[in-house]
Amino acid sequence: MSGLRGLSGLQTGIKRKLLKGCYLAFDFAVIGSLLILAGLFYVHIYGETVVNRHPEKLIVQESSIMVGSDGTVLRKIPLPESGYRTTAELGEMPDLLINTFLAVEDRRFYRHQGLDYAGIARALFNNTLRMDVSEGGSSITQQLARNLYLNRDKNMLRKLNEASIALALEKRLSKSDILKLYLNQIYMGEGQYGVKAAAEHYFGITDLKRLDVMQIAALAAIPKGPSIYNPADDSGLSVKRRELVLDIMRNQGLITREEKMAALQEEYHRPAVVKEKQVGASYIDAALAEASQLTGKSKQELQTGGYTIVTGMNKTAQRALEETFLNPGLFPPDGKSQQVEAAMTIVDHRSGEVVALIGGRNPSTGDLNRAIIDARQPGSAFKPIIDYGPALESGLYTPESMLQDRQVAYGSYRPENMNGVYRGQITMKMALQQSINAPAVWLLKQVGISRASEFSAKLGIKLPKEDRNLSIALGGLHIGVSPLKMAQAYSVFASGGVYREAHMVRQIKDPKGNVLYEYKARPRQVISPHTAEQMTGMLRSVVNEGTGKKGRMNRPVAGKTGTTQLDLTGISNKANRDLWFVGYTPEWTAAVWMGFDRTDKDNHMNVGSGMAAALFSEVMGKALVGR
Repeated sequence: MSGLRGLSGLQTGIKRKLLKGCYLAFDFAVIGSLLILAGLFYVHIYGETVVNRHPEKLIVQESSIMVGSDGTVLRKIPLPESGYRTTAELGEMPDLLINTFLAVEDRRFYRHQGLDYAGIARALFNNTLRMDVSEGGSSITQQLARNLYLNRDKNMLRKLNEASIALALEKRLSKSDILKLYLNQIYMGEGQYGVKAAAEHYFGITDLKRLDVMQIAALAAIPKGPSIYNPADDSGLSVKRRELVLDIMRNQGLITREEKMAALQEEYHRPAVVKEKQVGASYIDAALAEASQLTGKSKQELQTGGYTIVTGMNKTAQRALEETFLNPGLFPPDGKSQQVEAAMTIVDHRSGEVVALIGGRNPSTGDLNRAIIDARQPGSAFKPIIDYGPALESGLYTPESMLQDRQVAYGSYRPENMNGVYRGQITMKMALQQSINAPAVWLLKQVGISRASEFSAKLGIKLPKEDRNLSIALGGLHIGVSPLKMAQAYSVFASGGVYREAHMVRQIKDPKGNVLYEYKARPRQVISPHTAEQMTGMLRSVVNEGTGKKGRMNRPVAGKTGTTQLDLTGISNKANRDLWFVGYTPEWTAAVWMGFDRTDKDNHMNVGSGMAAALFSEVMGKALVGR
């Protein structure tokens, strides 16, 4: 009996264990099913969410280019990832290029819906043998998903996300759209994105249909390892990879045996590149800002939208400007904690185009652009704009008119002549030539601030209500002006009284060549030709016999110096904040400013505006060679 009871107990124990095992198996099955369902739900939802949330990722960014006045490319603008891309339609690509990329990267591209299960199985098998995740088995759609939305980390979650996004992309886009995105988006080494940018960079070819078999094989070899398989790499790895691609091309029937052998014999020669120092960092920044204002597009959109922005930059003038600014001997001594800065703008007053511009000494892209910021007091360089120009235009005064030169108080305002000498009376021409203060203020009082402000506005400088006072007679402005605006104003005198808007942008075209904007000249006769002629005569006397002698050149020059004093207690009255020279030749008008960004007792200048005039002469002499 005891034996039977023992046997029965054993059977009961076995049944309990079996039942427990069944329950556990059931639980695991349920949990496994739930996990699979959760995974499938995640794969379905994650990719759709990411793609829907970031539609901008499907618009391929393309490097815009800036073009100079002679039609040459000034600069390709780098993308945010510091590379360059030129997009191409599939129709611009030879069939052999497309088919080679498909053969190398994804032979079943047209037969799967985003995931190449055969490729994934092969990768899983190989990774299991190697005990790592070195092989991905990614389809072209998966590679696109990774490049657009993910990083290159090799882990299971990233692969799951990649698969999810790939499935979502296949639902949203056609195969042609996916292939076009891939071939334009893929990184091709040395800062080049997409096959078109790579073809130009490595082979000097802009028409993709001119690529030969070797070149196509070389391009298709790159994506596997852009840093080691690009044709410019001299380690020999790129050659071996290219040979492998040629084998694939032959095996897939894309090329003949003869074509393969010819390609194997062809050596790679990097195209000759003329290494020119890039010029115009300040100019290009200003031109982009102008283009943004003209089109309503953001600066980033203009940089990455594949636009062609044609400017009026004269490369010879711009280079002369930048090279001259590198000579420290042409600038005042630096302060204790700052370097003396400077800015200059050159305008062709016959067209209004800004031919050259620099916003600082040796500037870089994105630096403070002092050439276009209204921040500096123009001093006596403002007198032709606010004092003498309005007086001549009124018809009541001529260059020979006698002006009062006495020390006078206008309420609390007591202007003084720099040397303390007062002549009683002086001609307008001599007052301007010697930059005497008292006659300028007296004349503004006679003409009237309102009339003078209207004249200034006609020249492009609109004064705010805070400047409705007599201190503007000597260039004491509430906010200040920029070298660009000063050159714009003087250009009216230079062009016989005609106002032509100073501008950098001639034309803007989109990637397809459609013209989005084109400058249309609208010259306006804003002051009389007689006033402009009289002013030019007086300004030439300033350069030939007056304060602007250092601005003289081997051609006629009209211009005016300007200085603003430091005016700090305990500092010499010879200390200055701003030095100016604004002048013009028969061809171009230019404005020069010198000073410190933050002027104080330790950072100020003890030289006069003749130094700005000398810089004008040095730059313009080089820029106008041959004109």
